[in-house]
Amino acid sequence: MNAIFIHSSSRGHCSHLSYAARVTHYVDSEVGRLGTVLLHRPGPELARLTPRNNDSLLFDAIPWVGRAQEEHDAFAAALRDRGVEVLYLATLLAETLAVPEARAELTEQVLRSPRLGDTLRRRVADHLAYLDPAALADVFIAGLAHEEVRISPERPGGLVWALMDRHDFVIDPLPNLLFTRDSSLWIGDRVGVTSLAMPARRRESTLTDAVYRYHPRFVGTEFVYHPELEHLEGGDVLLLAPGVLAVGVGERTTPAGAERLARQVFAAGLAHTILVVPIAQERATMHLDTVCTMVDVDAVLMYPNIASTLSSYTVVAGPDGEPRVDGPAPFLRAAADAMDIDHLRVIDTGLDPVTAEREQWDDGNNTLALAPRLCVGYERNVETNAQLERAGIEVIPIAGSELGSGRGGPRCMSCPMVREPLRPTR
Repeated sequence: MNAIFIHSSSRGHCSHLSYAARVTHYVDSEVGRLGTVLLHRPGPELARLTPRNNDSLLFDAIPWVGRAQEEHDAFAAALRDRGVEVLYLATLLAETLAVPEARAELTEQVLRSPRLGDTLRRRVADHLAYLDPAALADVFIAGLAHEEVRISPERPGGLVWALMDRHDFVIDPLPNLLFTRDSSLWIGDRVGVTSLAMPARRRESTLTDAVYRYHPRFVGTEFVYHPELEHLEGGDVLLLAPGVLAVGVGERTTPAGAERLARQVFAAGLAHTILVVPIAQERATMHLDTVCTMVDVDAVLMYPNIASTLSSYTVVAGPDGEPRVDGPAPFLRAAADAMDIDHLRVIDTGLDPVTAEREQWDDGNNTLALAPRLCVGYERNVETNAQLERAGIEVIPIAGSELGSGRGGPRCMSCPMVREPLRPTR
């Protein structure tokens, strides 16, 4: 069991927290009624994006930060209106950094960068040492620019600082932290902190990992995955039903990562079947949830261009504990068999091939289920939302013109921590 707390001070540091109740963080499906979710409200890190660096930081455009924040606030409000508890990663991180061990560990990880050099490393260490937990959290998220380091004749930056461009970062920003689904996921009552594939994102997992290990809310939490393991990202993991997971393998999650997760969940008794789903290794289909998300206990929203061709390998634990692999087989058939249902209903993205391609690119598939037959989707995907409504799925539309510039929708932007359990399928 994990503790939930109430703030007794507006500063929100851990020394000012009191325990009010006991709650279990638990997720066994994609569609059980959502109770608690982790978000990250975009902030100064988005303002660090420029035409020079947006590609390396994995954004397709330069977002309007103020509008992105308005859109995200509306998203959070829509969740709260449906009774969902919204937690913010930046707040949890600031509270975590009030724990001396966490502060020392995360600071050391930043200072370990080999590109700093000894002299600049000392200057950065001095800079970070003066910051309170909230300000330090801001630096870890938004980064530290060359011009922001305190340098003087008495406190030189050394050769590395002198040779840096004035627009370079001493600590890189993390604009993709917005997509909280990728760096952690819950399977049952255990958390998996993932191993992010792209260099621009790897430090996200170190922050998330520290929150789960040091923050009072998560004391005693057991882990099912760690960031030092093979590459695995949360956007590639779908909890199809209690005991049944689908794991996409493509641009971000490797076959080794899928196998490692299978071993971990089998050993922990968290699942009986893993469906490993190869997907195209390209930007438009970076994760499984860009082409397929659950919207009911027996229904998926799926990109029609791949619905009939998507295959999967079925992985179960053998008698000796070793993963046993069968397949490939059509994904929809294998999923229904693993879920112990007659068939998995498919709702198509769009109405025609061109609309489907446009709306898939605009994250039409990337919905967040708040309960069976209730989901959040971007309002701009008009045809896809109409398809959902015709199939009996209520859609809560939200704006996403700026949020979507990093190629992610409502599911990408949310990490469910508590869902109402579904009845086991077996």
